[in-house]
Amino acid sequence: MITTATTRQPPRWVDFHCHLDLYRDHAAVIAECDRERVATLAVTTTPKAWKRNRELATASQHVRVALGLHPQLVAERAGELPLFEALLPDARYVGEIGLDAGPRFYRSFPEQERIFERILRVCAEQGGKILTVHSVRSVAKVLDHIEAALPRDRGRVILHWFTGTPAEARRAAAMGCYFSINREMLRSDRHRKLVAGLPLDRLLTETDGPFVEAEGLPVRPTSVADTVTELASLRAVEAGQIARTIIANLRTLVTA
Repeated sequence: MITTATTRQPPRWVDFHCHLDLYRDHAAVIAECDRERVATLAVTTTPKAWKRNRELATASQHVRVALGLHPQLVAERAGELPLFEALLPDARYVGEIGLDAGPRFYRSFPEQERIFERILRVCAEQGGKILTVHSVRSVAKVLDHIEAALPRDRGRVILHWFTGTPAEARRAAAMGCYFSINREMLRSDRHRKLVAGLPLDRLLTETDGPFVEAEGLPVRPTSVADTVTELASLRAVEAGQIARTIIANLRTLVTA
């Protein structure tokens, strides 16, 4: 799992997409993840941020760090792709990566596609990587690139904050993708209906903290407990069942 085989206490919760280095109390949040047993994937937005993030989490039982090159930063950081490739052999987890076709970032979309395809291909070459992927207004393109460049037996994909169509969700599930869900996704009826239709054995929870807020404050990894409660209500099952399922899904993801 995100925790190692020698961890004495298994995780209680999962936050599979959180920007820990963007919290002012970065080290304290890592300690909180360990104390509360939140299996947390700390994503990075540039390759230059990865080493320091990994150093801070090196003694953590429950925090792992992903090597990222965020699509929203490609216009300024495309030159870091060689550094990404140099660091990749030491990184099992990859993210945040992907595509963003929103108005603010559409001008860089061709370059985003180039970077994303290259990342997928080098991940496929090395094998065994677990990728958390951004797909704003670009789900079909993201799935096309994954289908072309990352065979299912060469890596595993989690679609972070998925807001595609039901047809795209079915396609992603058929490709073996997982979906990480945060509380903000469950605010609209459309997205609640979408999440309700996702395969239960492909669900993970996330916060995307500190970007998501609750009562004016950034959510923290422990906030996934609230998301579990909302998912349980959406599925008409007990919260404990959802929590156990998500832990089991994580175990399957990282041991397959």
